[in-house]
Amino acid sequence: MSKGSLIQVKGSSEAEGAVVSDVGDTLPETQIENVVICGSGPAGLTAALYTARANLGPLVLQGMQPGGQLTTTTEVENFPGFEHGIMGPDLMEVMQKQVSRFGARMDMDEVERCELDRWPFVLHTSQGRRIETKTLIIATGATAKYLGLPSETRLRGHGVSACATCDGFFFRGVEIAVVGGGDSACEEASFLTRFASRVHLIVRRDSLRASKIMQRRVMENPKITIHWNAEVAEVLGAKEVTGLRVRNLQNGEVAEWGQVKGLFLAIGHEPNSGPFKPWLAHDEVGYLVVQAGTSKTEIPGVFICGDVQDRHYRQAVTAAGSGCMAAIDAERWLEARESGDA
Repeated sequence: MSKGSLIQVKGSSEAEGAVVSDVGDTLPETQIENVVICGSGPAGLTAALYTARANLGPLVLQGMQPGGQLTTTTEVENFPGFEHGIMGPDLMEVMQKQVSRFGARMDMDEVERCELDRWPFVLHTSQGRRIETKTLIIATGATAKYLGLPSETRLRGHGVSACATCDGFFFRGVEIAVVGGGDSACEEASFLTRFASRVHLIVRRDSLRASKIMQRRVMENPKITIHWNAEVAEVLGAKEVTGLRVRNLQNGEVAEWGQVKGLFLAIGHEPNSGPFKPWLAHDEVGYLVVQAGTSKTEIPGVFICGDVQDRHYRQAVTAAGSGCMAAIDAERWLEARESGDA
């Protein structure tokens, strides 16, 4: 992402380069945490693992979907250490047990708003709590956009996916469909031809929004068929995808595609950055921005990891790696501050 595309934070003391005040109206009865981690996916739990082993006693605000996006997937075969793969919810359960063993505390709550112009930072949660913390690690992830069909929701993880890299392998030798018309859709359609016998690209308009080079790759690929002015009306199947009903947007006719056994959504992701955007730099979509090669932000003591800052890879293993970075950055910053070196 180019620096020119960044949307800076609002003015006054919240602007980039603002000095974070050490003076506040800290309530005496309020416990001040060393580390609060917002999010409990691979990034958040890895950050919790490292900070817990550093005896920082992290508090993990799990959010309303503990475990993140992996809890909605089935078998995960591309996370290192599991020779025969592991179910997404099982992987997150194992990670949480490992983290808890070292003293990390789990709390099913989430931040609604925060005050990052003071130190310790103040977090206000959806359960009406006020939490103060010396360091903050934001690992709230991103949410894939779906069509909103009840049948799509029912079959999510059972033939409906928003991650071709994660799930493409499971569709060897069958026909599948991809919804979308941008670069992501074209990239995923091209990638999926490695496995599928045919890929149907379903586009709502009569043209692609993707870059010229991506359009050419899709149009020249003999395994990809583009369906213009079309949308998915229903996903068929009781326990797994057995077909689609596709509507022609020009004449309203609905056709049944019984040959399609998988549906991939490539219509974008929405970063879960809402409470933090007023304070931190972000791009035009809402992805939070870190200093190159680190997890650091423009506010000392605030760190970001995982999909909320990653619009390119969005993999469990890359999220976990960035969680490790955030934990180490937070530990070193806290140590330097408390020793007077920060």
